[in-house]
Amino acid sequence: MANTISITSPIDGSIVAERPMATEKDIAEALQAAKIVQHSWQNTSISDRAAFCHQAIDHLLAHSDDISREITLQMGRPIKYSPGELRGLEERGRYMIDIAEQELSDIPVSSNHLHRFIRRTPLGTVLTIAPWNYPYLTAVNTIIPALMAGNTVLLKHSMQTLLCAERFQQAFDYAGLAKGVFQSLFVDHAGTAALVKSDEVDFISFTGSVTGGIKIERTAAGLFKGVALELGGKDPAYVREDANIDHAVENIVDGAYFNSGQSCCGIERVYVHQSQYEHFVEQFITLVKQYKLGNPLEADTTLGPMINTNAADRVRDQINKACAAGAKACIDTSTFPQAKNNSPYLAPQVLIDVSHDMAVMQEESFGPVVGIMSVSDDQQAIEFMNDSRYGLTASIWTADMDTATAIGDEINTGTVFMNRCDYLDPALAWVGTKDSGRGCSLSVLGYAQLTRPKSFHLKTI
Repeated sequence: MANTISITSPIDGSIVAERPMATEKDIAEALQAAKIVQHSWQNTSISDRAAFCHQAIDHLLAHSDDISREITLQMGRPIKYSPGELRGLEERGRYMIDIAEQELSDIPVSSNHLHRFIRRTPLGTVLTIAPWNYPYLTAVNTIIPALMAGNTVLLKHSMQTLLCAERFQQAFDYAGLAKGVFQSLFVDHAGTAALVKSDEVDFISFTGSVTGGIKIERTAAGLFKGVALELGGKDPAYVREDANIDHAVENIVDGAYFNSGQSCCGIERVYVHQSQYEHFVEQFITLVKQYKLGNPLEADTTLGPMINTNAADRVRDQINKACAAGAKACIDTSTFPQAKNNSPYLAPQVLIDVSHDMAVMQEESFGPVVGIMSVSDDQQAIEFMNDSRYGLTASIWTADMDTATAIGDEINTGTVFMNRCDYLDPALAWVGTKDSGRGCSLSVLGYAQLTRPKSFHLKTI
């Protein structure tokens, strides 16, 4: 393995930070420390666990300015938006802390003569493998509930955002967690595979690409340990005839281009009722043209670079192939002078005259491009929305809640939105279908995959 990990900023190619990679000895010691301390952590009261976790969140919030700048430097999100990451972390983290006492309590089973109950017990050590695109929001989904459930946690963060892993470590150290309860490790793919295979790891939570998820599942095959996978999507929006077009345009544009389109649940394809199509497309294009692409450290930048040139080139390739097959590009990229080939800086694009024969309407783009199609009715929209190997979220834009619910029942997706998109509510289960993954995080159901049930059947004589 290489001796160091370097973070190359997408802003200008500079090195943000370098850190030594964990050795085999470091990994072994971390696994042993987690195993040794887990029993005592499990026996720590839920209220005390909550106090530790709240203090860690407080520490992160106290360093919000520095952390926000680090997020921008590491992955290119405009600095005006980076502080929102910690606000989201606080919302999710504190919610899961607040419901823990009730959701982790024993489940009684009524009986006249027997004392029976189901106790939720921790799994042991949870390995969280977090991505770079929302480095705090994705990680907190597992870290806080895993700790609250009595597990010890190992965090393997993306090499692109290892400073976020350091911040988590500093926060839990500040809170006073015992050695080994929470640990971050800087490892490469080989080191990650070693962690997945380790007998000391009892559960793996992975957020990333489908390719990465396949590798995790193959590595864990036959080891009889749980694996949760959140693998992204090709999320659709359907704008019905009765939709508020102004509201739909404003929110779908934001849901599609925020974070330069690098959002697992970002909007990547839009279906509009034929009666509203031309009006919607005209307003959509007008709003997209207002983005300012540039250095994300500048306060007025609203669209930053993609994570690297390779990622931007994959989106350019989708756009070029779609246009060669008959799609029309509606944005003149020359109006975005910062956009350059062979760089992470990519102008936003809107494509019309697209079809499901094109990769841009089928494969995850994970970039600032959206295809828009006209549909004749709800049934055609449902067919198009379901015509994907992904199923993370879908949004329906309408004035009719009953119809939205009925359409939602017909869509194969983990979350159904009405008149909003690209949002994760910690009170609701975060799940995916098809190639968007499996498992369930957050909500009252989120504790189920981080604990195992133990039944007590007690009879007195």
